[in-house]
Amino acid sequence: MAAAERARLVLLDEDTGRLTFRHPLIRSAMVQMSTADQRRRAHQALAAQLADQPARRAWHLAGAATGPDEQVSALLEEAARWNLGRGDGAGAVVALLRAADLCPTSSGRGRLLAEAAYVGADVTGDLHRVSPLLEEARRADPAHGGALAAAVAASYLLLNGDGDTDTAHRLLSGTIESLAPVPDAAGSGTLTEALHTLLLVCFFGGRSELWRPFHAALARLGPHVPVLLGVQAATFADPARSASGVLAALDGIISGLGDETDQTLIVRAGIGAIYVDRLAGCRAALWRVVRDGQQGGAVTSAINALFLLCADDWMTGRWEEAEQLTAEGLALCESHGYRVLAWPGIMERALIAAARGDFAAAAEMTAEMTRWAAPRKLGAVDRYADHVSALAALGRGDFDRAFRHAAAISPPGQLASHVPEALWVLLDLVEAAVRTGRHDEAAAHVTAMRDAGLAQISPRLALVATGAAAVATKADADARRLFEETMAVPGADRWPFDLARIRLLYGERLRRARAGADARTHLVAARNVFGLLGARPWERRAASELRATGLGMSRSHAFGETELTAQEREIAMLAAVGLSNKQIGQRLFLSYRTVGAHLYRIFPKLGITSRAALRDALAGHGAEQADGARPDGEPTARPEHPES
Repeated sequence: MAAAERARLVLLDEDTGRLTFRHPLIRSAMVQMSTADQRRRAHQALAAQLADQPARRAWHLAGAATGPDEQVSALLEEAARWNLGRGDGAGAVVALLRAADLCPTSSGRGRLLAEAAYVGADVTGDLHRVSPLLEEARRADPAHGGALAAAVAASYLLLNGDGDTDTAHRLLSGTIESLAPVPDAAGSGTLTEALHTLLLVCFFGGRSELWRPFHAALARLGPHVPVLLGVQAATFADPARSASGVLAALDGIISGLGDETDQTLIVRAGIGAIYVDRLAGCRAALWRVVRDGQQGGAVTSAINALFLLCADDWMTGRWEEAEQLTAEGLALCESHGYRVLAWPGIMERALIAAARGDFAAAAEMTAEMTRWAAPRKLGAVDRYADHVSALAALGRGDFDRAFRHAAAISPPGQLASHVPEALWVLLDLVEAAVRTGRHDEAAAHVTAMRDAGLAQISPRLALVATGAAAVATKADADARRLFEETMAVPGADRWPFDLARIRLLYGERLRRARAGADARTHLVAARNVFGLLGARPWERRAASELRATGLGMSRSHAFGETELTAQEREIAMLAAVGLSNKQIGQRLFLSYRTVGAHLYRIFPKLGITSRAALRDALAGHGAEQADGARPDGEPTARPEHPES
């Protein structure tokens, strides 16, 4: 049989490099009948026909190789990059290992084995193979063992295995510093991976001095720093000082995630988005990463994606979903040995426990964080514990303790260098300071927020910064003006817990100023949101304030004091059955922005925090089903936010 004819009968498994045959009845016979030379020639024939498919061509050339071949090894390395780009970490590892087999030089073989170790750990979740592959890399190249790639893999193992950030930092930063200047980062994928890994090591280490080698390495690259790495260096490392200059670049990256298949890029975009409140734009892509992991794909990427979604769920009031995703992520961490990656998930679980008044569970988790972080000097995990402890103390009414924990993250009047968690406890610190008579400290922190321009970074930070300024202001007239500005922040309803806390504080201030009717409006809205979230300590506080205004707890106030207008009711009914803002606007001859503005007013009136709750809330008001519902009663879609 001619080689070209055989080529029409065979298929290639691109992950293993093995040939199979198109027709199952001839598969076994063809294998038995073909000699090694015939199979090589079949591979060569197939390779000749696949010039426009480099990855498949590389595997066929590998199948035709009879010994080390530098060109084919390089093609397989490119195939590994292609596999990574489409989210196939396992295929990338197989390609790198085969490239190592075909590499004619010991240094090249060592490097490829070390890269396979890193990719296996970073993408597929296979920490257990890192040490054996690094040992094989050292045997292949005793002098260097893959040098930078080996340092990346070893540092990743040190960080994720036992949280040894100091050793990981010394190894990785030292190896990077020993390199000759690299003029173009795009030509050194390993260096880019090294810097991404060093960024994580510095973050979990949580001390500003750890960042100096990282920033020095970026400076050496000059204008050739990869865009996403540069964005992360600003928004993830030190957002209070650096984020504003890269937000346009980050928004561009996020807008391009729609068809993105590179799971590492998706997760890194989410990491860049977390402290500047842009995770909403990453959710669809992060869910793709999660689903791939659930189907046996990249485990490490799925863990990161799960916890990024949890972080957004916590901020936006999807607490039930957050608890479900946290449980799934922590189970993966446990089964794959990712101890450090587990702490963000544990923090989210502890925050929800603290907000809901399960103080014993929150305390148990914070004690676990502190015990594990202290001997390893994991500053980020210590700050996680302080964040939870501050929130729990606020819920208990222990404002002095709340102040001490919030100030441990970032002192009053400062947004500590390279402490991104400072942006999560802004309101906590100011509220605790005011309630304990530390008015100068509260005012200093508000000044620090204003000087840093936090309100320009995101609507949430605008909400919190303006609300904190209102809380810290002594004059009632100024406070009322600032609270009203806070209520008018576009998109404020996206952050229901933060907004409800500010409305509670506003209601308290109004009650003390004897503006009872106005106070009740905000206290009722706050109480309803706290009730929906299950934030019992805050719900009880709002209820107590309401009683102090003379309002009882009758059912008539369950959804606030203001009824929906006819147009608001119509918009709410259409949104409840799944119509988008654009579709509602087309039906009612309104712009989609006007529809969104109406929904922002509707949510607090109904005492809800998301579109998904509209159906039940309207049913409680006796609203009839709008046109557009499916016959089975389920909505045609469930957009997540008022502006969807």
